[in-house]
Amino acid sequence: MTPPRFARRDPAGLPAWAHGLAAVGVALIIVPPLALLFRSPWDTFVDQVTSPSSLDALRLSLITAAISTAICVVVGVPMAVIFARHDGLVVRVLRALVLLPLVLPPVVGGLALLYTFGRLGIVGEHLHDAGIDIAFTTTAVVLAQTFVALPFLVISVEGAVRVVGTRYEEVAATLGAGPSRTLWRVTLPLVAPSLLAGLVLAFARALGEFGATITFAGNAPGVTQTAPLAIYVSSVDDPQAAIPLSLILVVISLVVVVGVHSRRRSTAGAV
Repeated sequence: MTPPRFARRDPAGLPAWAHGLAAVGVALIIVPPLALLFRSPWDTFVDQVTSPSSLDALRLSLITAAISTAICVVVGVPMAVIFARHDGLVVRVLRALVLLPLVLPPVVGGLALLYTFGRLGIVGEHLHDAGIDIAFTTTAVVLAQTFVALPFLVISVEGAVRVVGTRYEEVAATLGAGPSRTLWRVTLPLVAPSLLAGLVLAFARALGEFGATITFAGNAPGVTQTAPLAIYVSSVDDPQAAIPLSLILVVISLVVVVGVHSRRRSTAGAV
């Protein structure tokens, strides 16, 4: 009697159609950057990337994204911990408002910032009377980037804080540790991988911010023109001329994401 033949199964136990759909999704993400790579004007690549305008835009993007990410960490971590540890109505409403930029069109966010910190804004008019103008300055770039990037860090850290629970914090409290010491020595080390992931997501989102920036900060070269804005300006006249700087942003993003992913894997392995 011939023994029954069994179809070879995937080691993970997934059906073949799942692999097919996953392949479509991977192609949807990978093919567009490869298209930039294939269509790049390599004969003028170095000249375009090292032009004064491109270098100024890239430098401004990196500096402002780093500053906005630091602000996200300083204000976002306490917010995330509070959202994770409290569940009242007020906290739920505030959490929904804080996460609003995740789904809000960036241009709308930029307009909201303009009517808040602009010369006629509810806050900006008082700052203007004091001789402080924020709109259409480099500070406006940082605020726009922080506005859109902050929710990414908050949601990453909040989820991790909820998962680790309060057991270790309660033990630290019984040993005499105060709230600040517990936060620094217990809570944050436990959620360090998620904090790092949220930090990278915030930096990447700030680096690629366009809509809120151009609405609230404008597009002044050397002052508010970040790399995405410089790419947009170049693409209007000559789409191919925008490819070199676009590839630079792709490479920076790829290096950051791969580096953090490797770090998280090594941390998980050590644990």
